[in-house]
Amino acid sequence: MVEPNTKKPLLQFAPMQSSVDEGFWHRLSSLKLNKLGIDDSPIPIIGFYAPCSHPRVSNYLTLLAESLPSESSEASLIPEPSHGNRNRCSVSGILYNTNTVESFHALDKQNLLKEEARKIWDDIQSGRAVEDCSVLSRFLLISFADLKKWSFHYWFAFPALMINPPATVVNLSPASQWLSKEEAESLSAACNEWRGSKLTADVPFFLVTIDPNSRATVRLLKDWEACQSDAHKILFGFYDPCHLPNNPGWPLRNFLALISERWNLKSVQFFCYRESRGFADMSLSLVGEALLTAPQGWKDDVPNAVGWELNKGRKVPRCISLAQSMDPTRLAVSAADLNLKLMRWRAMPSLDLSALSSLKCLLLGAGTLGCQVARMLMAWGVRKITLVDNGRVAMSNPLRQSLYTLDNCLNGGEFKATAAVESLKRIFPAVEAEGIVMAIPMPGHPVNSQEQESVLDDCRRLCDLIDAHDAVFLLTDTRESRWLPTLLCANANKITMTAALGFESFLVMRHGAGPFSSASDLSAETASSSSADLCVNDTNGKHRLGCYFCNDVVAPTDSTSNRTLDQQCTVTRPGLAPIASALAVELLVGILHHPQGIFAEADINNSVSGGAENPLGILPHQIRGSLSQFSQMSLIGHSSSSCTACCHTVISEYRNRGMEFILEAINHPTYLEDVTGLTELMKSATKFSLEIDSEDDEEDCFEI
Repeated sequence: MVEPNTKKPLLQFAPMQSSVDEGFWHRLSSLKLNKLGIDDSPIPIIGFYAPCSHPRVSNYLTLLAESLPSESSEASLIPEPSHGNRNRCSVSGILYNTNTVESFHALDKQNLLKEEARKIWDDIQSGRAVEDCSVLSRFLLISFADLKKWSFHYWFAFPALMINPPATVVNLSPASQWLSKEEAESLSAACNEWRGSKLTADVPFFLVTIDPNSRATVRLLKDWEACQSDAHKILFGFYDPCHLPNNPGWPLRNFLALISERWNLKSVQFFCYRESRGFADMSLSLVGEALLTAPQGWKDDVPNAVGWELNKGRKVPRCISLAQSMDPTRLAVSAADLNLKLMRWRAMPSLDLSALSSLKCLLLGAGTLGCQVARMLMAWGVRKITLVDNGRVAMSNPLRQSLYTLDNCLNGGEFKATAAVESLKRIFPAVEAEGIVMAIPMPGHPVNSQEQESVLDDCRRLCDLIDAHDAVFLLTDTRESRWLPTLLCANANKITMTAALGFESFLVMRHGAGPFSSASDLSAETASSSSADLCVNDTNGKHRLGCYFCNDVVAPTDSTSNRTLDQQCTVTRPGLAPIASALAVELLVGILHHPQGIFAEADINNSVSGGAENPLGILPHQIRGSLSQFSQMSLIGHSSSSCTACCHTVISEYRNRGMEFILEAINHPTYLEDVTGLTELMKSATKFSLEIDSEDDEEDCFEI
């Protein structure tokens, strides 16, 4: 007669995977140099793992710096396991760190694995595994630390007792399908309570009972006897680090050995607990049934064991070099993004750190706003920053402009662009920052023939800088200094952020996409195009969002001449610049993570337009705030067909005439108004006003 197990497929387990934080190797190096010397005795260590928390990524068994004992441990080299941390289920391990690479390769790996398997087997037979179930996941690590080259050879083993004949699977399906709706809801609540208690949060193996009323209860393994009388269903649950939909994780192997040996069960219903965003997820979790045949010969000897971790499918050790990261600069890089990496754990798994680290940002203006924006960008993981400014650090600057000190003010003051870059590198040596001392050509500031070529060179250089960067921040003091960058960004379709300050109010906005941002044919543009047509974004048929100049009815002109001292300086409340700078950077990060990027429609308050939810929340067009009212509001402003910086007409003129067009805009204050039709618009408005005034003369009075 054929055994039932032979008719069923074998139960296959996803191997445990390892992850070693650099801090572990740093502490091991320090421990080796300062305390162990040539002593190669086994070292108890602690590993950590948690249930799978993502549908496409498994959790690893992780070693951290605290996995090793500290150098100050006087009594023994035994690290203290942590308890009650839901993200760190502590697992005991043993480290064999050899003194030479030859000794590392010569270790008897099979015997080392069998020795650790014996410990697990002894704990099963003695009942210790029922009292402290973490011993079922005991692991082994062998290593060689070459402290001269700062390289480490290592190999993990996760001993798993082999059941012979192997376990077979009857069925395996998501818990949400296997359980009734009432049972699934009750089990989710019970698991959340279990995970929320400091007494049980890190207990990785447990029992689940479901009574006839569909009420689920999670219990400790030692409550097995009490579960027999009143339970309708019994599931053997464990924290499953694996994400695969058709395979349970590695910890189930030794759990089945415990169940078979301790309770002599032939059929086992198991529960692979997985979660999402810190809560039980019955659609990711699995429930299965395994058949066990009484193993032969277990009473006489330790079962065979497997468990050496594969390296790219091969049974070979791994090697890591930390020669670079042992440098203080490299250590700073490793630590700098800790907050961002922790954000990805739960708060924002979709955070794209590579997009942030590779982003090239151009900051036009290195004053109060520029300093704050640069700091905020570095905090978000941006590493490539260019600052443009032609001013020098004045004595009044350091208190408000966070990248400067008194030393930068001496001897006439250093150039802000270069001083800011040096400060950024002192704060974070790995930043790729560049400072460029350059004036931005401005309309309303005419130049003579001797200066003309120099100004045109600045125009070309600014154009090249904008082309070479992914995002541009307009942070200058004057309105007219923002005109040329706005035009060039609209022409190149670059992400453009504006931050502007009043005395107690601020504006933060993102410019819309350029008028030729799609593959539209410039020759198809005609002078008879309607105003509505000129505002339409060719990509999605929606109105383009406006730029900084779209609401103006006059061209930007000279705003610095004939000004008093308080009008020459940007006089603002001190808290305004940090607020506006932070919002500008947050808005940029929101654009980068929005599926439509620069083409994203504008959101207001809690409304999300376009049906594409941004993981960072809403994505407004303009943010206007007032410190006197402690208020903030989101506004939307569409592009204007008469905008002096981003409309079709201006961009077309620039593309056709190039630097000749820019030079004329600089030297002739009314030129931009004439080109865009603002001159005619103002004439019409004046005529309309005069007609109203003449009609009103007939009346004795006019009330408003």
